[in-house]
Amino acid sequence: MKCLIIAEKPSVAADLARALGKLPKKGDHYENDEYVISSAVGHLVGLQMPEDIDKKKYGFWRLETLPIIPEKFELMPLPESKDRYEQLKKLLARKDVTRVINACDAGREGELIFTYIYQLTKCKKPFQRLWMSSMTNEGIREAFNHLRTAEQMQGLADAARCRSEADWLIGINGTRALTKRMFGSRAGNVASVGRVQTPTLAIVFNRELEIRNFVPRGYWRITAEFGISKGNYEGVYQRPDFKKSDDEHDRIDRIWQQAQAEAIVAACQGQPWAEVSEERKASTQAAPRLYDLTTLQREANGRFGFPAKRTLQIAQALYERHKMITYPRTDSRALPEDYMPLVRQTLANLSGDLRAHAARVLEAGWVQPNKRIFNNAQVSDHFAIIPTQHEAKNLDEAEAKLFDMIARRFVAAFHPAAEFDITTRQSVVAGHSFKTEGKVLTSPGWLAVYGKTTVDDDAPDSKALPALTPEDRARARTREARLHAETTRPPPRYTEATLLSAMEGAGRLVDDEELAEAMKERGLGTPATRADTIEGLVNQKYLDRNQRELVPTAKAEQLLQFLTAVKADDLTSPAMTGEWEFHLREMEHGKFSREKFMAEIVKETKGIVERVKGFEEDDSVARVTDILSPTDGRPLRETLRGYKSQDGELMVYKIIGGRRMEEAEIRELVEKRQVGPLDGFISNKTRNRFSAVLKLVLAEEEKKDGPVKKWKTEFDFGDKTDLGALTPFWTDPASGAQLCENGSSYVLRERDGEGWKQTFRLGRIMCQKAIPQEQAIKMVAEGKTDLIQGFISKKGRPFDAFLKREGPRMAWEFPPRKPKLDKDGKPIERKPRAKADLSQATVLGESKVHGGELVELGDAYYVRKPDQDNRQVFKLSKKLCEVEIPVAEVKRLLEDGRSGLIENFVSKRGNKFSAYLVLAQKQDKAEFEFPPR
Repeated sequence: MKCLIIAEKPSVAADLARALGKLPKKGDHYENDEYVISSAVGHLVGLQMPEDIDKKKYGFWRLETLPIIPEKFELMPLPESKDRYEQLKKLLARKDVTRVINACDAGREGELIFTYIYQLTKCKKPFQRLWMSSMTNEGIREAFNHLRTAEQMQGLADAARCRSEADWLIGINGTRALTKRMFGSRAGNVASVGRVQTPTLAIVFNRELEIRNFVPRGYWRITAEFGISKGNYEGVYQRPDFKKSDDEHDRIDRIWQQAQAEAIVAACQGQPWAEVSEERKASTQAAPRLYDLTTLQREANGRFGFPAKRTLQIAQALYERHKMITYPRTDSRALPEDYMPLVRQTLANLSGDLRAHAARVLEAGWVQPNKRIFNNAQVSDHFAIIPTQHEAKNLDEAEAKLFDMIARRFVAAFHPAAEFDITTRQSVVAGHSFKTEGKVLTSPGWLAVYGKTTVDDDAPDSKALPALTPEDRARARTREARLHAETTRPPPRYTEATLLSAMEGAGRLVDDEELAEAMKERGLGTPATRADTIEGLVNQKYLDRNQRELVPTAKAEQLLQFLTAVKADDLTSPAMTGEWEFHLREMEHGKFSREKFMAEIVKETKGIVERVKGFEEDDSVARVTDILSPTDGRPLRETLRGYKSQDGELMVYKIIGGRRMEEAEIRELVEKRQVGPLDGFISNKTRNRFSAVLKLVLAEEEKKDGPVKKWKTEFDFGDKTDLGALTPFWTDPASGAQLCENGSSYVLRERDGEGWKQTFRLGRIMCQKAIPQEQAIKMVAEGKTDLIQGFISKKGRPFDAFLKREGPRMAWEFPPRKPKLDKDGKPIERKPRAKADLSQATVLGESKVHGGELVELGDAYYVRKPDQDNRQVFKLSKKLCEVEIPVAEVKRLLEDGRSGLIENFVSKRGNKFSAYLVLAQKQDKAEFEFPPR
């Protein structure tokens, strides 16, 4: 009789087969006399969707069919993984399989994956739970020695089911109700909501409102330069009357009245003496704690710009494929108290520049009981992320960066605190006090692991002061006092790093102490799901990425304003998620019943749907504007979604083309019948920005009873205009060609017989920068504009450029790059890249298109020209976007100009995609070509 082991992924199944005695592979599973090992591929089974329950009733989204509350949640195989489900179903039904082990990932989602498979296959065989935190052979065998029973896992299984069913009820009903009320039957618009994603979106949007409503205030700071016998130092003025208040912008060095600031500067003129006093104290800085997933994601985003999902993917690869770190989906930053021997072994196994630091830890005996590191009370399902004893091999650049972060933090955690000497110096001149702080690293401690070992005046942790000597007699000469006029700044937008912190600490936004405590443990979502939540908000067009900033879209504003209007604020508040997490955690430990939890969710769902269905906007209480409607001559009213005439004949929406319209723009549109060109409209298909003139027109529409006239807004790109009807603003004296404004463009028209033809076109807004008429004239007359500053690239980066005319086309010309400067302000010389020595490469074949040899060397394929001293004419990395490129595909690429379709590439944002490789135009590299959608 045999035991069937079901892992979550094929790679884990392979690891289990290796650890249990190198089981031979039979088809898609591993098998010997004792075990059969197979796997899912993530979720294989899901809850039936409404259209699966009753296609006739729920196939179309209708308000009258809501709420949808199934009496029993039925399961179904997910279409994309149905074959894998059928394989497991057959294995579970085998007569020689008498027991089952759930080896899915150790956590709530892993439990759900197995539970749903077990339920849908109607399996009745006894099962046990394998709970792994390390994928090394030793870690796997240790987990097999401590299998958990089905009874022990019942609470976790119940919590997993409840989470899934609750998300279904809130998500399906909330999304359908809000979509129908907000967008009606407009195709392609879905107002998706969820218990984690909507409060997360609200956090980002509330920050955007803070920025939008922020009113900057001017203040003044004073710095003074003082001279003593050993050199000069700078001091910052300190207000004597400063007291902490509710004003978050008030600081001890900020003066709010200009006259007062100028009077202080005046008192410091003439180089008067300052009385100097100082005090010294020793300070320490403890080593940072070990990583949990959220901290790792946050720091990787800050250091390398990795999106949270990308960091999780890399960590998962380091855990599963390379076996080099422990389980990454953890919310713990501590290790079990019996892990000290394993820690010593792991330290002894580290290589590279960490070897010396790890040896120092072992020689000094620094691996000792320490509650910041070894703490059973802070270890939940999993412990902190640390290296395993597997040696680093074949890591790509991103994997190497992340592994170094984890390993370096691991070694640093066992080092003593860094020690500093801090000198605080007060210089009082004419009764006004100036403060100077010096900080000198005296003992690096854990900072040595990060390369900080000596006193360095240029290091951010060190700032040495010139020492006072007896000859100074506790006095300094005031060399100069400077006044700095500054303004308060709004809070910064969220990045993925800061949003992860906000999600993790969302309990601070909850007043109820018990709920806040539940969220203290989990926050909004879990470490394993937060990355997907952020990615989901981007994919659903609620957030845009602007470099590292996350910016809420007009769609996000629309949704959250509507939720407020219908009093469905529960969906935007972390309190609801806090309450759910509190009860789910209780359920995991057998302290809360599944039935009671689901009854509360059903009640909440019905309440949301009733409020959305019953909402009627009262136009009579809407704000009356001073914009007169062309339909009845009376002022427009500002409603939830737009500006509406009192006779109901005109409605100008606040969100047009994915762009939020300002009231001043609405006023100009209504009064002049057009506005713009305006930038910042967003294409619904490509998510690219575009600019356009917006027009208000009275258009004829066909109805059943005949044509009717209706006011509507439309974009004007200038492509439907008669060139002869345009008004020129410049005429070329030589050729008679004329420049005109046409919609969102400048066009150059020339005579074509009796009519006109267009010979050149230039956008009036390019890369978010308005192009003045005089620059358009200069471009046509002289062939090139002046240097225009302040363009913004698609990635949100500012740049400067010239615009050139090349026949009928416009081209960019960029000024020479400014050289990077060193700390002394001198240009840093760029080192030329080292060329590969292709004489040592292995020949794989020929490349007829290049007339050379296909070779491999290191981590890349090349084409070399043997008759030209092995000159490199083509290069392709062996590993592209996490996929190893086979030699056969490289040969096909060079022979046909295109490879076959290659699957499972992973983008920088962590999304999988398929693509062909095609030869670039210069044939020196390969480029992606994507199959039609």
